[in-house]
Order: sequence, then C-alpha cells, then structure tokens
Amino acid sequence: MKSSKVWFITGTSSGFGRVWTEAALKRGDKVVATARHVGELDELVKVYGEAIVVLPLDVTDREAVFGAVAHAHRQFGRLDVIVSNAGYGYMGAIEELEPEQAKASFDTNVFGTLWVIQAVLPILRAQGSGHIFTVSSIGGVIAFPTGGTYTATKFAVEAMSEALAAEVASFGIKVTVLEPGHFTTGFRSAVQSPPAITAYDLVRRAIRSSFKPEDFGDPAATAAAIFEAVDADEPPLRLVLGSTTIAKFRAVYQARLSNWDKWEAVSNAAQGARQA
Repeated sequence: MKSSKVWFITGTSSGFGRVWTEAALKRGDKVVATARHVGELDELVKVYGEAIVVLPLDVTDREAVFGAVAHAHRQFGRLDVIVSNAGYGYMGAIEELEPEQAKASFDTNVFGTLWVIQAVLPILRAQGSGHIFTVSSIGGVIAFPTGGTYTATKFAVEAMSEALAAEVASFGIKVTVLEPGHFTTGFRSAVQSPPAITAYDLVRRAIRSSFKPEDFGDPAATAAAIFEAVDADEPPLRLVLGSTTIAKFRAVYQARLSNWDKWEAVSNAAQGARQA
C-alpha cells in the first residue's frame, strides 16, 4: 500500500493538468493546484475540501512561483510530486514568428518550468526525496514544420530535465520527462499563431492533414501511467504517453543515425590532426 502523497501541479484549470489533479485527489492524495483561472477548480474544492489547495499563479512571475511553493510546503509540511505542466503552443513558420510572442512562449514553457524547479529543489533536497515531472511533448523530440517556438521550448525542457536528473539523483530526487503524443485535451484550440505568410500555406496544409483522428488519445487514460511512474522505485527519465508516438520516435532516431553514419568520415576529418 503506497502512502498518500502531496502534489504541486501547475496549469490545472484544463487539459492534462486538470485530469492529473482530479485523478490524484481520487486516489487519496493531496494536491496544491495552481492556475491562472482558479475559478475553474471550484468544483474540485467542493468535492475534496481540505485535500486540495488552489492558488492563482502565473508561472512567468518567478517571485510568485517561489511564494506558491512556500505556501504549499507550509500547508502540508512536505512536497512529494511536482508537475510543471503550465504551457501553451505558439506555432507558425519560423519566418512568421513575432518577437514578443516568441519570447512570451519561452517565458511560460521554459522559464516557467525553470522557476518551478528552482523553487522546489531546496525543499526536496532537505527532505531527501521528491519526484519532479516536466511536461514535454512529441514536439520535444520531433520538430515539425510550422511548429514555431512550441517545439523549440519543448526541446529546451527536455535538455534541462536531463541535466537536472543527473544533478539531483544523489539527493534522492527523481526526474521524469513526460512526452505526450496527440490527445483530445483542447490544446489545439488554445494554440496561438502569428499572421500567416502565404508562401508557407502548402507546408502548413500538409502538416494539418497529417493529424489523423485515430491518433488522438483519451487524456483520462494518462493518469494511470503517471501513477505507475510516481509509485515506481526506479521511474523512467522519459515517459511517452500514447500508443502512436514511440513508433514515430524510432523512425526519427533511425533517420538521425543514418545521417550521422553517412557523414561520419566528414565529421571525423573535422577533428583535425592529433597533437603529439
């Protein structure tokens, strides 16, 4: 029988954040749920009472993130599972991207994740335990045309999380990068895009037509996978969510290996002559 855990989750008003918050509460855990629009969580407060603490939070505000984490720790005395989920998509061709919007997407997806990690680490190190989940995407492994800064931010989250895992393993802290494929979370309706340049319409249409309805999974089904990782003695560094994603990852890595093999002689020659 696993003991009850305390969760701190960002971006809980909808999508995966809402699904995982409710699932954790249903299994008897406690949750500190943060969101920009906390009114969306009123129903959960009515049902679960003191097991859930709802805090308004904009993860781009580093001081506010530290304050929310401190509040969560005071409330429950410990933090066991951290899920940095807040984020959104800013998608368009690279030439189309607008400076302020591109920066804003990094501020939320990358720096918001960084602020959460930095805020919780002193607490987790003092405990000698804790599990940090960062939320990447299929777009954190495969950069697709017109993915804009969304895929760039998810690549950054992957790299940051991998480095973090090696840095904190000796403290008893675990790190898992979640890599969801396509799910019916309503994510696409919340995607932001810059004004389109017609020269990219053909590639844009090709990408959109590649998304098949049968590829989209049920978000509620992901909760069991998260719990498997949470309760594992040795959780994975990366956890793919969805049945169609790993095959796509394999194809991408095979293409990368083929590319490196083809150009290996050129790469080796770039080393230069060995020094005596």
